[in-house]
Amino acid sequence: MMIGLWAIIAKNNLIKKLIGLSLFQTAIILFYVSLGVKEGATIPIIEKPPAAKQSDTYDNGPKEARSNYAPKEIASDNKNGGMPSEGKKAAKKVYPRVDPNMIANPLPHVLMLTAIVVGVATLGVALALVQVIFREFGTLEEDEVLKVIKEGGKDE
Repeated sequence: MMIGLWAIIAKNNLIKKLIGLSLFQTAIILFYVSLGVKEGATIPIIEKPPAAKQSDTYDNGPKEARSNYAPKEIASDNKNGGMPSEGKKAAKKVYPRVDPNMIANPLPHVLMLTAIVVGVATLGVALALVQVIFREFGTLEEDEVLKVIKEGGKDE
């Protein structure tokens, strides 16, 4: 990271400054991605789809809800209309238990993908500007370009 910052500040060649900017950006992106990593974490996607409606039970819901992927009921009794035996309480559905601390947060990675796209676009525009500067002044050295600008323009 510091090498890129040093190149931006200390170098006079505009291409070398852009290379330093790219190194600096890459180091920052790598830093943020490494902050978002969790060892042993899983992706935040529900593996089994829930039933079609909250009121549907495993046995009397629509066909999609009765598939093998539907959540199972605890202590259901078919003679009570699919409701649990104890007091006809609402059916309790069981989903796979996942520790919330072991789910990876995708937000840092998504933001860094956005940063990569913005960085590439910025680098492309900067390279186009450097090309225009080279055509206009005949050099890519910052101090020489500034000297010509201070003198009031390029001699033709």
